[in-house]
Amino acid sequence: MAEAFLHPRCTNCHVGDSGVPGWAGLIYGAGAVHGMNVQAGESRIGAEGLPCRTCHVTSDAPNTVPRAAPHIEEPWQLAPVTLAWQGQSASALCAQLRDPAQTDGQDIAEIADHIRTSAFVAWGFAPGAGRSAPGGSPARLAQDLMDWEAAGAPCP
Repeated sequence: MAEAFLHPRCTNCHVGDSGVPGWAGLIYGAGAVHGMNVQAGESRIGAEGLPCRTCHVTSDAPNTVPRAAPHIEEPWQLAPVTLAWQGQSASALCAQLRDPAQTDGQDIAEIADHIRTSAFVAWGFAPGAGRSAPGGSPARLAQDLMDWEAAGAPCP
């Protein structure tokens, strides 16, 4: 599970209170931050004067053009501050996922439901246009979470 959660496709939007989305570890190399010095404001929909939707497209069009603005069927935004995964170790992520105070109030079942139903997560596993993605699928990751919870949610 940690390989999926900590894949750059996920951590580049799960950035915490820095509000600086990344392009790290994808085609741009380690440590790369989002172009145009984009920083999210408190709304998490991008900079207050330059929302994510300025470049990222809310549509069901296929993602077939490399380096073109990605499309999903939900308005683009960063994950809530409490869901910061960027720079986390697998152990820290494990402890975080067990604690609703660190997951925007969500328990494991709610996180699994989000993984199964979110257009962001679906896109992250199949971003198209030659973009890298974590292995597996949203359905498999959600089931892994539920199996982990049933086993007592042990951490390394």
